[in-house]
Amino acid sequence: MSDAAEFIDEALRRESSWIRAEEAQARLGDGLRHYGSSMGAIRGTVRDALRRYQGLAHDEITALSSELWDPPVFERRLAAIVLLQSTVHLLTNTDLTRLEGFVREGRLRELGDPLAVDVIGPLIAGLEGQGRARADGVLDRWVRDSDEWLCRAALLSPLRALRAGGGNWDAFVRQATVALEAVRETDQQSEVVSEAVSTVLNEVAKRRPELQFPSSVA
Repeated sequence: MSDAAEFIDEALRRESSWIRAEEAQARLGDGLRHYGSSMGAIRGTVRDALRRYQGLAHDEITALSSELWDPPVFERRLAAIVLLQSTVHLLTNTDLTRLEGFVREGRLRELGDPLAVDVIGPLIAGLEGQGRARADGVLDRWVRDSDEWLCRAALLSPLRALRAGGGNWDAFVRQATVALEAVRETDQQSEVVSEAVSTVLNEVAKRRPELQFPSSVA
């Protein structure tokens, strides 16, 4: 384990609480272990780590995120997400492969949604030219993937940009249409996917009511 990963892990263990761990286990299921560290402690730990290990470059940040993510510990995976949120300006379209793996393994709203909204979305929004075109192609593939969590991540990724008055509304409508039609064709009620579409529509309606989603699709 790298020094930075060890520093973060030890700090999270010091901030652990068996009461919070048991509550999280009951709420989120048995798929992951839980330290019981608070969200504030996780954010503070990552912030302290970035101060302690200043100047981490792209490869070091992405490697550290994988180190944190690899053990099936909920708080470590949240720390990996916070790390990527804090350094999203360093990420490129090639990092979508790593993030895809995180989404596929996460399978929880508490992990997949911040990855989509606060990491994947801002990453893509910061790209230009060929890098942006390739990233948009990745999202189109995710929407068509049989993994509903990957589809959800693609649909939620433009939320911050759309709320802020930017984003590509036409692309979201197109991708949401594909996703919802796929759910209907398989006769499955995928709450994971439909909830993502509803979340974006509700948030956009509050701030940009001029943007309309086709009633025939919704």
